[in-house]
Amino acid sequence: MDDHTENNQPHVLSINISKGGVPKLPVDAVFINVQGLEGDGHNHEKHYRLTQAVCIQDMEQLEELVKKGYPLGPGSAGENLTVCCLNVNSLPIGTILEFAGGVKLEITRVRPTCYVMDQINPMLKEDADGCHGMYAKVIQSGTMKKNEMISVHQETKQGSY
Repeated sequence: MDDHTENNQPHVLSINISKGGVPKLPVDAVFINVQGLEGDGHNHEKHYRLTQAVCIQDMEQLEELVKKGYPLGPGSAGENLTVCCLNVNSLPIGTILEFAGGVKLEITRVRPTCYVMDQINPMLKEDADGCHGMYAKVIQSGTMKKNEMISVHQETKQGSY
């Protein structure tokens, strides 16, 4: 357990990328632009949506699945960011996540069950229902580093445009 987790401070536990498929492997730092994490595979149509540029998963959710016998860790479920102390699935759509290094993401939608879960275990999709993480779009590019703190901002929409 790290100091941020002991203090219940939302932070990036692991940054994960792959050229395609799972598991995604950890890196210490990465540049993030509107298309997602540099070096991460985005060559499939369903992964090349700006509203799905980054996938975020709570480590606490992965740990609950490990207790059920699934061999999971950061990046193994295909997420780009494994975070701690955030409870990402409880955040409303439109929530802004601001990372200490300057990157800003906006939560856009719940991450649906992914076929990659079948590769790990056919029962995983059912057991992981409701805790697959969230997708986010990038609203401010920059470099993100492992262990960065995360600030959460609830956006309120004023009027219609």
